[in-house]
Amino acid sequence: MAFVHLHVHTEYSLLDGSNKIKEYVSRVKELGMNSAAITDHGVMYGVIDFYRAARDAGIKPILGCEIYVAPNSRFDKELTGGEDRYYHLVLLAENNQGYANLMKIVSKGFTEGYYYKPRVDMEVLNQYHEGIIALSACLAGEVQRYIMKGLPDEARKAARKYEACFGKGNYFLELQDHGLPEQRQVNMELMRMSKELDIPLVATNDVHYTYAEDVDSHDILLCLQTGKRLSDEDRLRYEGGQYFVKSEEEMKGLFPYAWEAVENTQLIADRCNVEIEFGVTKLPKYEVPEGYDSWSYLNELCTRGLLESYGDESLPAGNTGMTLRERLDYELGVIRTMGYVDYFLIVWDFINYAKENDIPVGPGRGSAAGIIVSYALKITDIDHIRYNLLF
Repeated sequence: MAFVHLHVHTEYSLLDGSNKIKEYVSRVKELGMNSAAITDHGVMYGVIDFYRAARDAGIKPILGCEIYVAPNSRFDKELTGGEDRYYHLVLLAENNQGYANLMKIVSKGFTEGYYYKPRVDMEVLNQYHEGIIALSACLAGEVQRYIMKGLPDEARKAARKYEACFGKGNYFLELQDHGLPEQRQVNMELMRMSKELDIPLVATNDVHYTYAEDVDSHDILLCLQTGKRLSDEDRLRYEGGQYFVKSEEEMKGLFPYAWEAVENTQLIADRCNVEIEFGVTKLPKYEVPEGYDSWSYLNELCTRGLLESYGDESLPAGNTGMTLRERLDYELGVIRTMGYVDYFLIVWDFINYAKENDIPVGPGRGSAAGIIVSYALKITDIDHIRYNLLF
């Protein structure tokens, strides 16, 4: 097999993709492919569902996203023209570091750059480029936009910019052919640019639905997205009915002049190896003062808090049959066994900071509020000893 779909929108490209994950994975397997990607528009909502479904089917999952790149700064929100608000760019996670960086990029798009779409800029890409393979995307990509505007020098400048960001061999010029005249024009220029700049090519099909016969239902979905009727002339359309999961033979038939672009899809897929571990609690590591580890620091804070609150750790801990010290040690032992030592330090840290800086906090409830540890750390202000609420 020499072709892998690397530019794919699923049902999680809301009101834009009707390609259901399970159906997509099943179709890929039916076509004999060994890998497949997910690159929804600006989001990663479907990544876990896709990862699980692909692994269950014996397909290697390639995790990615088609992001939106602001022309200048992600904070610039004065642009009015639709084309000028953002460019498309496909990012694929090559490894776990790339997957972590991709999540940061997508999050930045929503928290800092949202303007019609969740956008990022070159500052973000340069900061979080490690472990990521980039494709120049569709006709809405920056390079392609410049080519269509008759600005080949600007297109080359943009291509060099992205290659410098992601590194040699990590940026590909993307060929697509859905029967649109503009794509053929752009593809010829991309072929020339590839030779001149020594930037490799990759062939993709901009998948938005699974089977060719899904074109009409997808068209209805676009009408729902844009608030239009099927009979409206001036509305968003995906002309030609070619945005489905094509076979290797169909893709090779589209690009007889660029077979290396087709074969590069498999080379890219072979490079992408993300492993997601399920069923394991993953917590940040809390940085403790010098001379401590997390366990000893939590014990120190709890002992200090216990003495400040009660003055005598040999007092009875309610009706538990234990002293305060014995009950504290018991609770700490459970916390350590469950792997939540750093969790309690993190919660203590932000609650303590809030109280020291006059930031209001509640009385402190939750699944662990009714224990001596939480009271000793001042995570909760409710004294369960006083009210005999320990069990």
